[in-house]
Amino acid sequence: MSLLELLINQPQAISVSELNAQIKDLLEREFYDILVTGEISNFKAHSSGHWYFTLKDEFSQIRCALFRQQNLYIRPKPTDGLKVRLRARVSLYESRGDYQLVVSSLEYIGKGDLQKAFEALQAKLLAEGLFDTVHKKPLPKYPLLIGIVTSHTGAAIQDILQVLYRRNKSINVVVYSSKVQGDGAAEEIAEGINYFNTRQDIDVLIVGRGGGSIEDLWPFNEEIVARAIFASRIPVISAVGHEIDFTIADFVADHRAPTPSVAAEIVAARQDELIGLVNYYQETLTQSIEYFLLREKNSLANLRSKPGFEYLPKQISQSKEKLINLTHRLETAFQTQLKKQNEQLALLCLRLATRELRSTVLESKNEVQKMEMHLQQSFNKNLQQMTDKFLYLVTKLESLSPLAVLSRGYALVWTSDNNLVKRPTQVAPGDKVRVQLSEGEIICIRDLE
Repeated sequence: MSLLELLINQPQAISVSELNAQIKDLLEREFYDILVTGEISNFKAHSSGHWYFTLKDEFSQIRCALFRQQNLYIRPKPTDGLKVRLRARVSLYESRGDYQLVVSSLEYIGKGDLQKAFEALQAKLLAEGLFDTVHKKPLPKYPLLIGIVTSHTGAAIQDILQVLYRRNKSINVVVYSSKVQGDGAAEEIAEGINYFNTRQDIDVLIVGRGGGSIEDLWPFNEEIVARAIFASRIPVISAVGHEIDFTIADFVADHRAPTPSVAAEIVAARQDELIGLVNYYQETLTQSIEYFLLREKNSLANLRSKPGFEYLPKQISQSKEKLINLTHRLETAFQTQLKKQNEQLALLCLRLATRELRSTVLESKNEVQKMEMHLQQSFNKNLQQMTDKFLYLVTKLESLSPLAVLSRGYALVWTSDNNLVKRPTQVAPGDKVRVQLSEGEIICIRDLE
C-alpha cells in the first residue's frame, strides 16, 4: 500500500467537546427513562430549591440532581442513609465530562445500611448509659493546654487554631494528627484520645473534623471512638462536621460543638473578657474595703459620743483623789500606832528601872512579849482593813479607768492644750493632736482635706 493510500484511509481525530457531545447523545438516548435503587448520601438542598446528592450501593456511586420543579411535592425531604427508588435519565455535563442522573421522581423504600448501623449502635450505647448526663464532665473555665485529635492537613485544625489565636494568645495546644475518614480512621482517633489521657497537663480535648458525607463522618460513629471518649478522664468536646451533622461521638462527649470553630470559641475565653473580669473583681473588692472602713469609722464616732467618754476625765480625777486620801490615812494611822507603841515601851523601861532587876526583867519580858503580840495583831488587823479597802478602791478605780477601755483598742484624742477632743470642730485642719493608746501615745496632724 502506498503512502498516499495510508494518508487517505487514516481516521480523523475529534475534539474533546465533540466526544463529550456524542457520549451525551448516546447516553441520553439509551438511558432516557430508568429505575435505579440505592442509598442517599451527601444530600444538599441548594438555595435555588434544587437538590443534589449521591446515590450509592456497596460498590459504586453516582451523582444525582432533583430539580425544584420535580421535588416540590416530595415529603419528607430526603436525608443521608435512606434507601430510595428513582425514576431518572442519564445526562452528561459536557464541560467537565461528568455524568449524572437527572431525577424525575423519588420513592422511599427504607433505611440504608449505614443508617441502620448508626441506629443500632445508638440504641446499644444508650442502653448502657454512655449518653447519660450524669457522666458528663464540666469543661474548665480557663484551660491552659488543649489537646486536639484531628487531621493536621484538614481545614478543621486551621479553623481551630485561628479562633484560639484570635481570642486568647496565651492558650497552648497539642495536636495529635489522625486520619478522620476511611479505613483505620476510627482506631487512630481512639489512639489519640487514649494518648492524651496518659498525660497530666491536658485540660480539655477537642475531637473532630470538618463536614462531609455520612461516609466521610463515619469513623466518629464507630464504637471504638465512642468508648474511648466515654473512658476519657479529660473533658471531651465533639466537633464533627456542620451544625446539622450528628454522630455517635456527639452523644457520648461531655459537650457537642456544631463546628470545630465553635469548639475553639467554647474553650478559649477572650483575653479582654478575662481582663475585664479581673478589673471588676478589683473594683468590687475596693468598694467593699471602703465600705468596711466607713462603717467602722461611724461606729467609732458613735462610741465617742457616749456619756461615758464625756465624763471619763472627771471620774479619773475623783478616783485619783480618793486613792491619795486613802494612802495618806493609811500612813497616818501607821505612824500613830507606832508612836503609841513607843510610848508604852518607854513606860515599861521606866518601870523596869525601879523594880528588882530579875523579877522586873522577867515581868517586863513577859509584858513586852504580850505587847509585841498585841501590837502585831493590832497592826495586822489595821493593815488588813486598810489593804482590803485599798484593793476595793483600786478595783473600782480600774473599772472606771480609761486604760481598761483603751486596752480594747480605743483611744483618747487630746488637743495641744490638753483638752479632750469630743467633736471634730475642736480641731482645725493642720492642727496637731495627741492620741493616747493603751500603751504610749501618737502625735497626729489633722488632714487638710
